[in-house]
Amino acid sequence: MLDPALKTLLLPFENGSLSVPTDEPVQFLRARYAPELKQVFGSDLVCLQTFAPDAEPLQRAGLALAETAVENAAVTLVLPPRQRQEARALLAQAIMATRPGGWVVACVSNTEGAKSCEADLKKLAGISGNQSKHKCRVFWVQRDDAAIDTELMDQWLALDAPREIEDGRFVSRPGIFAWDRIDPASRLLVDHLPDNLSGRAADLGSGFGYLSAELLSRFPGIAALDLYEAEKRALDLAQINVSKLEPSIPIGFHWADVARGLNHSYDVIVMNPPFHTGKADRADLGQAFIMAASKGLKPGAPLYMVANRHLPYEQTLDRYFETYDIIADEQGYKVIKAVKARR
Repeated sequence: MLDPALKTLLLPFENGSLSVPTDEPVQFLRARYAPELKQVFGSDLVCLQTFAPDAEPLQRAGLALAETAVENAAVTLVLPPRQRQEARALLAQAIMATRPGGWVVACVSNTEGAKSCEADLKKLAGISGNQSKHKCRVFWVQRDDAAIDTELMDQWLALDAPREIEDGRFVSRPGIFAWDRIDPASRLLVDHLPDNLSGRAADLGSGFGYLSAELLSRFPGIAALDLYEAEKRALDLAQINVSKLEPSIPIGFHWADVARGLNHSYDVIVMNPPFHTGKADRADLGQAFIMAASKGLKPGAPLYMVANRHLPYEQTLDRYFETYDIIADEQGYKVIKAVKARR
């Protein structure tokens, strides 16, 4: 089923408000897949997507997945994220990547800040039209260099730049989970890890690498470490942050959806799994992480995880692990140790 924002993004092309260009590049920033994409734009659509669960369907459909935006595109489609600094940077990138006279078309759901994002685009480069449907708003502008606020453009392009946090210990950027601080839940998890962790370890949903950095700094018994992260923008930062420690053990960086399985068997897994999409809690995300951890652990090996207290993970832990214990319950979070059966 087509998601509402993507369905509304296609609306002006389907109802004739905008024309699909012929023999000129069309690109889609923060692309998500639906069969209608190929029906409207054909197979030459260039897609940019750094979130693995959204990138994989695009690849399976045979659409080109690029790492950088096409220059002088005739049309640039955008699904801006909720985080406003990242969204503003993405709008600026879309304008920059579109030729004069070309179109930038964006769509945001009403609950994710549609009016604010439209106002941002208008402030940056003007607005040529908009439509609303499916509780979403699609809006577009024809690039006119005379209408672009170049000073604002430079400011917004810089919003997404990686920067140092925590007194230079880490590099992060807007749009990453808890991008400008150490997440208190992750810190609580680290504080309750035992002193004797050893063997091959995995950090599921590694973000910019805080848990992995702590594993490398605190536990000399760790012999190898793999980081799994679905958002490549975060994984690239984790690689920078982990490399700062000059580790002497093998380190793996996996851009992957954890729910699709792990690449090795592990002696220990740590994780602070994601639990929301937009404003909505998604217990199924953490449950998928728990299932993946159970399959990736060696018999008798432990999982250490942290979660918001209210999230219902206990039934899943009971199903996939021999035992589990809540070893800390503080600040609205619970730290859990689960052990895989030896048989």
